[in-house]
Amino acid sequence: AFKAAVLIQRWYRRYVARLEMRRRCTWRIFQSIEYACEQDQIKLHNFFSYLMDHFTPSSSKERDFISRMFVSGESVKEAELEKYCDYESMEVPGSYIGPRLSFPLLPDHATALLEAFKQKQQLHARYVLNLLHETRKHLKQLPNISHISTCYSEEVTVCGDLHGQLDDLFLIFYKNGLPSPSKTYVFNGDFVDRGKQSLEILIVLFTFLLVYPNEVHLNRGNHEDHMVNLRYGFTKEVMQKYKVHGRKILKMIQNVFCWLPLATLIDEKVLIIHGGISDTTDLDMLEKIQRHKFTSVLRGKKRKESNRNVEIQEINGEDKAEASSAEQDAAISLCPQPRAAQAPSMANRLEFSRWVRQTVQEQIERCRRLVDVSESEEEELTYSSLVSMTDLDAPCWTRQEEWKQILDILWSDPMPQEGCRENTVRGGGCYFGPDVTAKILEKYHLQFLIRSHECKQEGYEFCHNRKVLTIFSASNYYEIGSNRGAYVKLGPDLVPHFVQYQANKTAHTLTMTQRQISRVEESAFRALREKLFAHTSALSSAFKAYDKDGTGRITLSNWATAVESVLRLGLPWRMLRPQLVRSAADGALEYQSWLDDLAMEQRSREHIQSGLLEVIYRNRSNLETIFRIIDRDHSGLISFEEFYQTWKLFSSHMNIELTDDGISDLVRSIDFNKDGNIDFNEFLEAFRLVKQSQ
Repeated sequence: AFKAAVLIQRWYRRYVARLEMRRRCTWRIFQSIEYACEQDQIKLHNFFSYLMDHFTPSSSKERDFISRMFVSGESVKEAELEKYCDYESMEVPGSYIGPRLSFPLLPDHATALLEAFKQKQQLHARYVLNLLHETRKHLKQLPNISHISTCYSEEVTVCGDLHGQLDDLFLIFYKNGLPSPSKTYVFNGDFVDRGKQSLEILIVLFTFLLVYPNEVHLNRGNHEDHMVNLRYGFTKEVMQKYKVHGRKILKMIQNVFCWLPLATLIDEKVLIIHGGISDTTDLDMLEKIQRHKFTSVLRGKKRKESNRNVEIQEINGEDKAEASSAEQDAAISLCPQPRAAQAPSMANRLEFSRWVRQTVQEQIERCRRLVDVSESEEEELTYSSLVSMTDLDAPCWTRQEEWKQILDILWSDPMPQEGCRENTVRGGGCYFGPDVTAKILEKYHLQFLIRSHECKQEGYEFCHNRKVLTIFSASNYYEIGSNRGAYVKLGPDLVPHFVQYQANKTAHTLTMTQRQISRVEESAFRALREKLFAHTSALSSAFKAYDKDGTGRITLSNWATAVESVLRLGLPWRMLRPQLVRSAADGALEYQSWLDDLAMEQRSREHIQSGLLEVIYRNRSNLETIFRIIDRDHSGLISFEEFYQTWKLFSSHMNIELTDDGISDLVRSIDFNKDGNIDFNEFLEAFRLVKQSQ
């Protein structure tokens, strides 16, 4: 009996160990594919940024159009934004049965919204724009780093990524209670994208923010970025729900996002940021950055001012010599050296501050005249601008340094190794080690960091000797049963208490094996096979490089090496091989037969020629993002003017000359239904025809 018990115990431990290994492999697949997609997004954005940086518009109209298309949301004047998003002129029809808002908001408005969204009702566009307008006004008065205390409430609840999963937010409020004077919440970014109810989450959070401005705190995440929203679904969601006023709502949301605070400090001891830190993170700098200047954190590098001045001079018809002279004059006029007699004594600090403000205002007006910006208007004073005005002794940072600070706290991830290095997996931010964490904690007298940004199977995870806590609140993120959501509660002792949950009812009916392995593993390998199929041509070439004798067979070891060299996902391919390669006689693989099986599996779902299907699988996300970038007004259609200006941008990079008539013919050839616009299916069909002709 004793031997039997030991044998059963050994079998059970082996079984559990194998389950855990399968779970970890499944998790690695999901995360590798997710991060590779983020890397593609950043590469695509860098490509467009490169085109913009090296594009010289031929006219003022062309410059303005390209600027509006690719720099959407930046430098929007207050009056222009309010005029564009004029909610007061919108009438709410009598037939409207959804929730109604009146300002200032009351707790009853928030609870009414929750009930309405549970009933799948939609808030009228007038109320949405009004809410965004009031939210923006409130956020503009907030500091970059919010400071809260556990003295004024029983505890502080911190929630991580929600990613458009409204059921998770409902469950958090059901378990923990609604925000109130005694119930403080911090929502740590990534409210939108991927899920189908991102806009409802924003509406609920913004409503509670206005009802309880001292108890609800919102941090910006890396998905509160309009360039990221183009790829991951939020832009599309808004336009589908609000077909008439969707553009106005998106414009306002873009502007609201850039005003979200960057971090939160609890009792000056716990720092809450969305992504992480780096060895150059400087909280003093973060406190003073004008955060609203960074509408998209992906867009960090700007054209050199000198290049822009040269282009402006050329547009105005001046030759290069005149432009050079004008550029020198502009440099002199933009950087005047005030005479000592002009500046008041530093002893009178108030008088000196007024003089500095007046001098700066004069130079701003000169800059506006230089770049032909008319109708200059006074900008409302905000918290960050007041900080920068009063702290005259503060160092002056470059825009690149400020951008790097924001990029790091929104995109970075912790790593177990010491040091700090570039985050090549995501394509943005950095990896920071326990030594970097210890240095920041010691420098600012902190106890630990709370961050989000990464999905964790249990909803939370400690690392760096329990000094970094990751909290993730979107349950079933990759697949039903893939992970729990969690939130953390902190009392005056700052000891974290966790609450875990799964919002999807189906997840509770699954067995442990189904929830952790079978169903999730199946979904992961299906996504991985699609990824492999999308790189069929490159894989075939890599396999042939190992098949020196042309036998059509390679070893399984070479198979694993070749697959990693093409996909670069960092996966344990030898361990995954039994799930991907069904038959391998004598330890060798007939690779062409294996590639044909992959193609057959995908073709059974999509009745398209195999080689073309491969290309579309590989490029569909990029093509859809490019389409949305070109479709500046988010109408779902590319107009002639949008196509024309984008073609001018591409042709300048590729050195292809095409007349206006030629571009018109090109548009007509893509516009298959002859309605004067190009929809996404026509865009994809044109891509398919070009590929076939090649």
